Amino acid sequence: MTEQTDNKPPVSTAIIVDGGKVLMIRRREREGKLLWAFPGGGIEAGESPEQAAVREVAEEVELEVKSVRVLGDRVHPNTGVHMTYVACAPISGTAGIGDAEEIAEVAWLAHEEIPTYVPYGLYGPVQEYLDGALTRTA
Repeated sequence: MTEQTDNKPPVSTAIIVDGGKVLMIRRREREGKLLWAFPGGGIEAGESPEQAAVREVAEEVELEVKSVRVLGDRVHPNTGVHMTYVACAPISGTAGIGDAEEIAEVAWLAHEEIPTYVPYGLYGPVQEYLDGALTRTA
């Protein structure tokens, strides 16, 4: 079993692809090496990772999405937080900054732009999903 710090609640993060691009956010506060990330946040009591991803997207970037499937989960090597990665599809709205205290910027990135924003690489199952989803729709 991988260790996780007790004071860090599990997090669900949404991988949203639309129009051949993936949505990423720039947080106001860096988390270790992390500055750009996928929208997401803590999983609340009684909430599934899929429900948390949908709720967090609505709160952070004012976009209504539906969960499609869980891509995987792990303890993040840079933060020690248990992460669940959920593929989501947009339903309605336009991505913007919904939580200005936490989010500084939102960006829709093409496949080839991801390494510029995330130079340390993505979690394998997320990268594999995006390799297929972004090259199919590009």
